[in-house]
Amino acid sequence: MMDEFENESFQHRAVLLNEAVAALAVKPAGVYVDATFGRGGHALKVMEGLDQSGRLLAIDKDPEAVAVAQQQFGVDARFLIQQGSFAMLSQLVEAQGLTGKVSGVLLDLGVSSPQLDDASRGFSFRNDGPLDMRMNPDVGESAAQWVARAPVDEMIKVLRDYGEERYAPRIARAIVAAREEAPIETTAQLQAIVAQANPSWEKGKDPATRAFQAIRIAVNHELDDLHAALDQVLDVLEVGGRLVVISFHSLEDRIVKRFMRDQERGEQFPRGLPVMESTQGKRLRRVGKAIYAGKDELAVNPRARSAVMRIAEKLA
Repeated sequence: MMDEFENESFQHRAVLLNEAVAALAVKPAGVYVDATFGRGGHALKVMEGLDQSGRLLAIDKDPEAVAVAQQQFGVDARFLIQQGSFAMLSQLVEAQGLTGKVSGVLLDLGVSSPQLDDASRGFSFRNDGPLDMRMNPDVGESAAQWVARAPVDEMIKVLRDYGEERYAPRIARAIVAAREEAPIETTAQLQAIVAQANPSWEKGKDPATRAFQAIRIAVNHELDDLHAALDQVLDVLEVGGRLVVISFHSLEDRIVKRFMRDQERGEQFPRGLPVMESTQGKRLRRVGKAIYAGKDELAVNPRARSAVMRIAEKLA
């Protein structure tokens, strides 16, 4: 399904749209948080399931996403959009007096199509543009600024940890050498430097893909924000409330999978120690297995190929 909320130039398809909203098990009078509004595809579907007493709180770092939300939902009393990171989840929910009353939280991680396709945002090397990569271009350090100042050891760690880049040292040294010659200010410049430094190109994948992912994650503190949001989600959910997370790379998915597993297991005691189940601190129940985009969705939205969705329900 094509997202109805698109700016004039760039279209966005909400990934796993029907599956994600079904996983939230939307109740007409429920309270939901779309912590990554994007262009509102999931939000619209959730709103369709709410009656006049239901509520949807949306969150997004990107001021363009907030503007889209205000334009599309601004007159609907059931809806509220807040600009910020989902790392602020508990703060934004508490401000609405909804702590412990939320029926479902959706985290659709990654970058939206409008962000990727707009060369001026600097997320992609497919169209040359300023090397920015910030979800909120008004806050924090841009990718160009990070590339200009990061020590080589920091750069190696980011490329290795966030991009799983096997040639991280070689690429980092190439970036440092290039910036000594001239500032690296555009996506095309960075792509060319990384491609030249990468000795082994994967078939069907640009050699700069992993490096761009790594730098984007670092600039936006994406994994730190994910850890923070997961640490807060159990406090905002009501008992029986659902957590639905759509990840787009293995780093995110491992964090989500480990969090859900640990909360389902509860506190681990030494083998043989008599412990009642009620004292084990189990706070989540995983619902079903991981869900992936089907053939029909992949045919119209190839960017869904890396998406994986996991679902859990709060127990106590």
